[in-house]
This record gives sequence, C-alpha cells and structure tokens, in this order.
Amino acid sequence: MLKDKIYKDIKSGLRQLRLRINKNYTVEIPNVAEHGDFSTNAAMLNAKANNMNPRELAEKLVEILAKSKSYKSVEVAGPGFINFKLSKSVYHKALAEIVKAKKTFGSSDYGKGKKILLEYISANPTGPLNVVSARAGAYGDSLHRIMAFVGFDPFSEFYVNDAGNQVDILAESLEIRYRELHGDPLEEFPTEAYHGEYIKDLAVMLNSVDGSKLFHIAEKDRLERMKDFALEEIHKMQVESLNRFDVNFDNWMSEKKLRLEGILEEALSYLAEAHCTYEKDDAVWFSSSQFGDEKDRVLIKTDGNPTYLVPDIAYHLTKYQRGFDVMIDVLGPDHHGHVAKLKAALIALEMEVDRLEVVYLQHINLLDNGEIIKMSKRTGKIITMDDLIDEVGKDAARYFFLNRRPSAHLDFDMELAKKKSSENPVYYCQYAHARIHSILKKAKKEKISLKDYDIKNLKKLDKPIELDIIKKMLELPSLLNACADHREPHRLAGYVHELAGMFHKYYAKYKIVDADHKELSQSRMYLISAVKNVIAISLDLMGISAPEKM
Repeated sequence: MLKDKIYKDIKSGLRQLRLRINKNYTVEIPNVAEHGDFSTNAAMLNAKANNMNPRELAEKLVEILAKSKSYKSVEVAGPGFINFKLSKSVYHKALAEIVKAKKTFGSSDYGKGKKILLEYISANPTGPLNVVSARAGAYGDSLHRIMAFVGFDPFSEFYVNDAGNQVDILAESLEIRYRELHGDPLEEFPTEAYHGEYIKDLAVMLNSVDGSKLFHIAEKDRLERMKDFALEEIHKMQVESLNRFDVNFDNWMSEKKLRLEGILEEALSYLAEAHCTYEKDDAVWFSSSQFGDEKDRVLIKTDGNPTYLVPDIAYHLTKYQRGFDVMIDVLGPDHHGHVAKLKAALIALEMEVDRLEVVYLQHINLLDNGEIIKMSKRTGKIITMDDLIDEVGKDAARYFFLNRRPSAHLDFDMELAKKKSSENPVYYCQYAHARIHSILKKAKKEKISLKDYDIKNLKKLDKPIELDIIKKMLELPSLLNACADHREPHRLAGYVHELAGMFHKYYAKYKIVDADHKELSQSRMYLISAVKNVIAISLDLMGISAPEKM
C-alpha cells in the first residue's frame, strides 16, 4: 500500500522532470531504521537513461517529493538513494484502510487469474500418510491458499500410483495376512512385503466382507480383488488423515486410469514419432542423453512392462494438455535424477519445459527428547500423519512444517511443539490473537467500544511502537505476493510471529483499556483489532486456527 503510493509519487516526479522513465526501480524498507521508513534507487536507475548524475537527479526528485504532506522528510543519501520518512497521518490513514478491508486485507488480483497446477504429496497408496507427506501437505495447501488469495487460479492434485509393482506387493502382503486369519501362516514374513499393522487391519476388514470365499477363485482374480480392496480402503484412510490436517485436493489423478485410457501408449507413440526411441537388448529405450540427461533410459522392459518413467511422462503430458500456465511438482530430495529424465522427455516432445517447476522438500528429522525417531514404511516402523496430529495437534504440526523454507532440512522438535508457552512459536501467535479478543471483551464490559469511535482520534497513536505495528501490518500484501511468486509460504510464518511479538511487547508496555482515557483507549483498541484481524488472516492462509480463548 505505502510502497505503491511512494512508487507512484516517484513516477509522477520523473514525469514532471520530463525524463525517460525506467520503471524497474524499487521501494524497500531500509535495513537501518535511521535511514527512514522507505528507500528507493529510482534516481540511480533513471540517471543513466537520461544522461544525468544520479545524485543530481535525486536532488531534483527530492525537491518535488518533499512538497507532499505525506512525507515528514525526503533526503538524498550516498551516491543517489532517496530515503523517506512518512508523516504519522499517512500511517493513521493506512490503518483505517486495514480495518475497513476486514478479512480481505492483503487479497488482490496480483496473479491475474494465472492457472497454476500444484501437485503435492502423491504418496504411494500402500499405507498411511507419514510425516513426509504431512510436510508436503502443509506446504502445498498453504501455497494454494496464498495463491488463491492474491489472484492466481490454483488447482491442487494428488497423483495416485495405483498401478505397478508396489501395488502388486501390497496385494500379496494382504493375502499373507488374510491366510493367517484362516490358519495358514508363513514361517517367515517376506522382507519385501509391507509389515505395518494396517495390513492386518485390512485383512480383518476383507475377511468380514468376503469370508473364505476368496480361496475358491483363481489366484489372479483373488489378488486383483485384494488389490482393489486395499487401494480403496487405504485411499479412504488417506483422505480422512488429510481432512484432519485440513488439506483438500481439487483432483485425484489415478495412474491406473491413465493406463486404461491409453495415455501411456499415447506418450510412447509421441516419443517414437519424434524419433527419440530405439530397441536394444529386447527393451525399448529413450535417447534421453540427447536432451540433457546423463544417459539413455529404458521405457519398456524385456518383460513388456513399462518402467516408472513412462506413466510419469504420460501424466505430465495431461498437465500440458489441460492448459495450465505453470505446473509445480512438490517432490522429495531423492527425485533430482528422475526429474532430469522427465524434463528430457518434455524437451524431446517440444513442450515448454520452463512451465514445469519442481520444489524439493528436504528431509525431516522427528526429535523426541532430543533423539531422532527412526522410520521405515516397509517394516511398519513409521510415524503417521495421524500419529503426529494426535501427539502435537494439527496447528502446531502445520506451523512447524511451514516455519522453514522448503529447501532446508527440518528438525521437528515434538516436545517444543506440545508446549503451551511463548517458547512454542504457534502458541505465541495464537495467544496474541486470543489475548486481543480478551482485551476487547474486557473493554466491552467497561462500556468502551468502537461503535462511536471517530477515526480523527487516530492521531493519538503517536508512540514509535504503534507506528511500527501499523508499518508491519502494511507489509502483508507485498509479502503474500512474494510468497506466491517465490513459492515460499515460510515467509508468512515468520511474518505473523514477528507481528505477534510486536503486539506482546506493546501490551506489556502500554495500558490498552483505561476508563479514564476513553479516546486513547478506543484508538489503541482500534489498532489491536486490526492486529487481531491480520493475525487471523495469516494463520488461516497457513491452515491454522485463530482461537479466541486459550
């Protein structure tokens, strides 16, 4: 808001000077507070295009800009930077705009309806969702919320790998447990099978539906029935977990469906028509080394089955065919090699590979009393998404996952996440919201409300911390745009924690509600009600609740 105003004032000043305008100048908050509220490089950027000395141009601009009552001071610094100190009235007017905007503050049409496909989690449907999926869920869902809020048109998708070797092993694992129920156990459970307790639970559920009749049908049909049953039940399990985590998808894309619709054959024929495939050693190969990959890759194995690469190419072809402007894949750190193969195929097919972005989420260490919890899905030793929600709660889990940039390793301290104190960052933020609600409730009991408040009294908000709080709130719109542009919702987690901290310090230093000073009380209530609103907006965009009582 304020940045936009200053940017426009500078542009107007350059026009008054009848200069050619380079619009790429920036308006930023200086790192050193003494330099002012905002600073710009406009003179330095425009001096060259107009054959002028940067400092000389800066001085001419300052002469024009200083006439505005919006600025307490406008000064030239260094080789040609311009520093601005805003008048208090500008902040007061901006505060009124924040309050007027209510829950829409920070929203915009910045994204111009750009169609974005967000694919995240996409865990194999062979077991419960784990903490890795939880981090991807918190990241993808929050990015989706932020993008929608600032005018993009995001579409979320979960790719279900419900075909291939892993689901065959799932069916075989279920059959073993099913036979155990009927008195036919194996001496040793196969290492490659899925060992989790959920497989036993599935066997009991299947037995309650089908009883022993599955033993009287052909093995192929029996395994197919078990595969379908397990996939359906595990899908339900995953959806329930995601609902608890407040993550919803616009679409679930099935690999099995892609195969049935012939999309894999379509992708293979496109590659063949592009003269990018060849046969060797009874297999079909893709000449991916010609398109940036380190070596050629097998597409069809000697047994006639496709490798994992084929359905992935086919799936991404559907993304392009559906007309998205940008497609974002959220993947684990072990997918770098696979992405190189995929991008090679897209280049070979003359797709705009720059429309595909990949965000790599780094590893997670779950810490319990300082010790790392070891996890393995195949052996059944996993911490599921539900386990984590049961242990620390949905809000703490989402905040802790979002509090680090996606490219950073994450040590998730479960003991800290459970603390009900200011040490726990999500508790600290939520408590600020609840405390403000409590203050406003107390004021109502003392017959002080904002119903008859005259915003002319905002001039009573003249403490440096009050103006700093307004300034911090005004950062939200540009911060959200940056979160969307850079695919970094962690910036919002840091922002709301800083804002909550400013409020807590303000509350500790100044009395908000004082019956002997009604107008001052109302002004401060007006300020903190805006803080409450901005905290609520920020938490909601992260999928975190904003409680009114704690």
